[in-house]
Amino acid sequence: MKNTAIIIPTRLGAKRFPNKPLAKINGVPMIIHVLNRAQESKVGEVLVATPDNEIFQVVKENGGKAILTKPDHPSGSDRVYEAYTKELKNNVDLIFNLQGDLPNLKSNSILKLEKLMRSNDCDIGTLASPIVDKDEIADMNVVKVEMDEILKGDDFFKAKDFFRIKKDSNHEKIYHHIGIYAFTNIALTKYVKLARSKLEIQRNLEQMRALENNLIIKVGLSDSLPLGVDSEKDLEKISNEMKLA
Repeated sequence: MKNTAIIIPTRLGAKRFPNKPLAKINGVPMIIHVLNRAQESKVGEVLVATPDNEIFQVVKENGGKAILTKPDHPSGSDRVYEAYTKELKNNVDLIFNLQGDLPNLKSNSILKLEKLMRSNDCDIGTLASPIVDKDEIADMNVVKVEMDEILKGDDFFKAKDFFRIKKDSNHEKIYHHIGIYAFTNIALTKYVKLARSKLEIQRNLEQMRALENNLIIKVGLSDSLPLGVDSEKDLEKISNEMKLA
């Protein structure tokens, strides 16, 4: 069995930007942009996992598949696991957690991550882009990944650390982390059974639970830099960028 599925966990109650998934980018709700990018990759079945009926209805109205989940998950990956066990268990061996605030993620980046996961041995895979704007190093909203090696081409190397702010780090091997994770079915099942870790809570980064429990996360290089939407300002910026694309 070698089947892949993409699950997009999303909810209305985000503290930094309430109702973000339904915010419109050039007339289309953000969650629908993300859904479309996932479907364009053609790596497998795509569904949205949400506790909110409003999101559920918007996805259905736009021809997508959605599943209602419990409201109280500690992370997006825990929400993904609920959807996986309800809808897909025993049918897929590779599960993507695609965060719902990446409306301009290129579908070929999703495809690349699937290929890297299929040809490498690791628990979890993700993507990163070079940091072009040095202001991102000090931006709390930009999650960074630190590597032991410089990423090139089709490299898929083990992540050293993930953080928002870090002093005295070698910027040469720090990349802009992209909010997409590919889990093997075994790794996802193991992940959700782990207690929330110290650094997961402290940094508000769910991937730290995996790192602190010795699950291997490998990182591939994305050829584009999708903008995560964390504020109204980001929404305006990405609307202009996508209008020109």
